[in-house]
Amino acid sequence: MIGTERLEVETRGHTHVLDINDRVAHAIRTIGLRNGIVCISVVGSTASITTTESEPGLLTHDLKAFFDRVAPDDARYLHEETWHDDNGHSHVRASALGPSVSLPLIDGRLALGTWQQIVLIDFDTRPRTREIIVQVVGE
Repeated sequence: MIGTERLEVETRGHTHVLDINDRVAHAIRTIGLRNGIVCISVVGSTASITTTESEPGLLTHDLKAFFDRVAPDDARYLHEETWHDDNGHSHVRASALGPSVSLPLIDGRLALGTWQQIVLIDFDTRPRTREIIVQVVGE
């Protein structure tokens, strides 16, 4: 069987990291499947889904500092010359991390470590309403 739920979250952009673990868990309960694989995906090309520890230092500083070093917002991006916008770094960052994660679902619970939560990272240069798709394939 396959079950799908759609979530919307408001983000601030600029490498805003948002813990979505509880919302994903609620979506899984709504779907009602107990065992399988869960794919959590964000729609769009300037945001990503991953897992990390939902700890203030990571969420408000460390992850942003990492991405600022890897793909600085003030570097030259040909994307910006093509579209005359300011978010080339956002696309590069999101492409490097990816739009989704897939995790095992065992007895109705995601197989996550003690300190591991699902997060959305919005790299765009403005606030956005993001759509997240939670899809379970299983029984």
